[in-house]
Amino acid sequence: MSSATPLSLLGKVALITGASSGIGAATSVLFAQLGAKLVLNGRRVENLEKTSKECEKHGAKPLLVPSDVTNEADNVILVEKTVQHFGQLDILVNCAGVLALGNIETSTLQDFDYMMNTNVRSVFHLTSLSVPHLIKTQGNIVNVSSVNGLRSFPGVLTYCISKSAVDQMTHCVALELASKKVRVNAVNPGVIVTDLQKRGGLSEEAYAAFLEKSKVTHALGRPGEADEVASSIAFLASDAASFITGVTLPVDGGRHAMCPR
Repeated sequence: MSSATPLSLLGKVALITGASSGIGAATSVLFAQLGAKLVLNGRRVENLEKTSKECEKHGAKPLLVPSDVTNEADNVILVEKTVQHFGQLDILVNCAGVLALGNIETSTLQDFDYMMNTNVRSVFHLTSLSVPHLIKTQGNIVNVSSVNGLRSFPGVLTYCISKSAVDQMTHCVALELASKKVRVNAVNPGVIVTDLQKRGGLSEEAYAAFLEKSKVTHALGRPGEADEVASSIAFLASDAASFITGVTLPVDGGRHAMCPR
């Protein structure tokens, strides 16, 4: 058994994508509190630096590697810099993701490719690049999926498809790497108060209505906060989850269990 306390990440090297905002930023700060050595990735440099400053308040000295996870060459550099700087990789958190509105009548192939390249292809690529290093440390991967991967919702077709693919990837890779003592899990957030929906096309007015509706679409009567998802990611990444792999964990206030009445 590990001598580490259950929710300690002390000494663990964690690479977190999408760390410039939302769930990725909250996860980065929590990992810093838990003692992890951090490599933070995101597209928006200014926001990434803000996340880093919050991590530094807890004694961390993150390595910042800004890039777009859809860029293959950048992903290679991202993993190489991680290992060069810290000498190892223990935890990969695939948090970078986007959302786009649209249905089968309005979504284009370009919309589909954009969603799949960002939400699925990048996860596949970063995972494949990281696996040799994770095998050495018997580390683990936490993918950030969505309740949209578990349940079907109209109007966000390509997003639902992409998150369902992330869930299947999580299950398959978990089985493939289990014999090598590398765990692979995912969290499936419900509606979380971040900028994801607004960046996906919702106006301020529509987003306010969306959050209000979340009071009835989530069993707990409210949308979630990024910190609440971060806590679940930290649990899955820690030794407290040492016998958990291949899990897609809803962090959604019960939304995955809801049915119309």
